[in-house]
Amino acid sequence: MPHQMPDIASTSPAQTEGNINWVGMSQIEMPIMLDSKDEAPQRVAAKIEAFVNIVVPQAKGIHMSRLYLRLDELSTQESLSPSTLSNLLEDFVSSHDDISDQAQLSFTFDYHLRRASLLSKKQGWKAYPVTIKATKTADGIAMELAVDVAYSSTCPCSAALSRQLIQQQFEQSFANNDALNKAEILAWLGTSEGIVATPHSQRSIAQVKVVLEQNQQQFSIKALIDLIEEVMQTPVQAAVKREDEQEFARLNAANLMFCEDAVRKVKYSLNNMPFPDYWVRINHYESLHAHDAVAVAVKGVAQGFQP
Repeated sequence: MPHQMPDIASTSPAQTEGNINWVGMSQIEMPIMLDSKDEAPQRVAAKIEAFVNIVVPQAKGIHMSRLYLRLDELSTQESLSPSTLSNLLEDFVSSHDDISDQAQLSFTFDYHLRRASLLSKKQGWKAYPVTIKATKTADGIAMELAVDVAYSSTCPCSAALSRQLIQQQFEQSFANNDALNKAEILAWLGTSEGIVATPHSQRSIAQVKVVLEQNQQQFSIKALIDLIEEVMQTPVQAAVKREDEQEFARLNAANLMFCEDAVRKVKYSLNNMPFPDYWVRINHYESLHAHDAVAVAVKGVAQGFQP
């Protein structure tokens, strides 16, 4: 007759007593089928964090295998949606109801969207880092959606300095030409002598995290990404032809921005959306400096996100 295996987590007392805010697992790798509004269900390679709390000071620990196996059910039998995520949190707590009354889950993955180029409308894939986080407390279940969106930012100061150099070069090139000829000037503008300086621009990342409204049926990942790219006007492209590259250059010139400009534009747009709270971090990965330019803003609700 086989011997009963010991269950240290249930039978042994804690060496040092005390409550624990969160205990569980991080960097769990699983394929997850994701439901998202306006897009077909998509399988993503997620890295997961799964936690419960401990409210019994004498409890040795939790049964981590119970959390893992419940996640495995999600991976093999269900799709991730607001309702299934809520069920997961409820199951985490019920499986530890003798020591836990809270649970937390987060899924981090790349979400792929087909994106059309600016003018030629050539299609290509773009990957957007996404995190979905949910927490169950005595106040209910709160869910957050975070996305990273890459775009190009062109420095307004650099643009002004470049324009000044072009003006100076024009004065020098036409110093002895009192009767300016339109065709001659047009030809000069098309030479390297005509454009003696160009503004510096850099790839930039808008990190946006929002609290979702209660009773959401689907995660609106694409809608949030679309909003940010529409605000920035210069999202990083996928497939491009020459006409797309030229239009991208035009849009950069038409949307000069410091990191302060970018964060205010995103903040203004999010204020017009029904998100209970939001957090925005703008990162301009400078091409002039060895350091980055950063701006952070929050909605400013009581007990909400902090900068």
